[in-house]
Amino acid sequence: MTHMTAQTTVPVAEAVGMILPHDITEIVKDSFKGRAFKKGHIIRNEDIDHLRRLGKEHIYVLHLGPEEIHENEAALLMAEALSGTGVEYSPEIVEGKATLTATVDGLLKINKDALLRFNLLGEVLCATLQDNTPVRKGEQVAASRLIPLMAKRRLVAEAVKIAASGTPIIRVLPLAKVNAGLVITGSEVFHGRIQDRFEQVLRDKLARLGSTVTSVGFAPDDPLLIAAEIRKCLNNGAELIVTSGGMSVDPDDVTRLGIKEAGAEAIVYGTPILPGAMFLVARIGTVPVLGVPACGMFHKITVLDLVLPRILTGETIGRKELAAMGHGGLCRNCTSCRYPLCSFGK
Repeated sequence: MTHMTAQTTVPVAEAVGMILPHDITEIVKDSFKGRAFKKGHIIRNEDIDHLRRLGKEHIYVLHLGPEEIHENEAALLMAEALSGTGVEYSPEIVEGKATLTATVDGLLKINKDALLRFNLLGEVLCATLQDNTPVRKGEQVAASRLIPLMAKRRLVAEAVKIAASGTPIIRVLPLAKVNAGLVITGSEVFHGRIQDRFEQVLRDKLARLGSTVTSVGFAPDDPLLIAAEIRKCLNNGAELIVTSGGMSVDPDDVTRLGIKEAGAEAIVYGTPILPGAMFLVARIGTVPVLGVPACGMFHKITVLDLVLPRILTGETIGRKELAAMGHGGLCRNCTSCRYPLCSFGK
């Protein structure tokens, strides 16, 4: 025998004493959007006029068959499957929706291929912030729900299977707190012709991400001396090297040569990101090396702000990763910077 959902409607005036099978939302333009009546509410006489103002002339009465699932149960099942490390969800379902939040400060990682397959099922949804967005503990990163009031259990089971297979769809990775070494290059700074402003910019960026500058070296435009300062930082225990300046094509800009002389491997120079076209990533052993061009001193947000958090999650950034960042890699140079609440790096 096939069991079907019994879905009937009752005139709202005759619904007193009945139990609402779903939340009822109220929207007041420019003022309020939220839950007017909660699932499970027992309808009272004084609710009738309110329901009518919300456009409800009839109330659903549901009887689910064994092959069907209600939106609230579905939302909980899907939220559990979607949540990876660094993500939690509230057990309270509001208007059929489960809210997923970050449990740590870190970088949001979205399995975009799995998310697409999940959403292609049609009657389920998961909406997220963009991949690689910096987020704070407690910040909402995603929401999931069943689109209709009820659906077939096998559909929700398929959604859960997609979400639970392989890399979780939604993760928040904490950033490692490292000891960083800075090497400020440029003969004009080394010889005191101009005052260096790069060191403080880099210190501030690292501090905001929880890391500490433990070594600072200065070198003129000489590859051997730049390499020597990098080695000093490494000998002092630096777990990350950041160099500043000397990254353009001018003949006196030799920081790249100094990084290579220091023993760097997997050197990738140049990115499709503005500001930051002449950025460099490399490694000396297991220590990441980042070569920051002069734009890092003049622009508030650059390629460094996109790459550094990913490096601090342990990700290896190479040519493929940098090339993919061209989509969204153009900063709008807004008068008042709102990064990361913008399109840059998304």
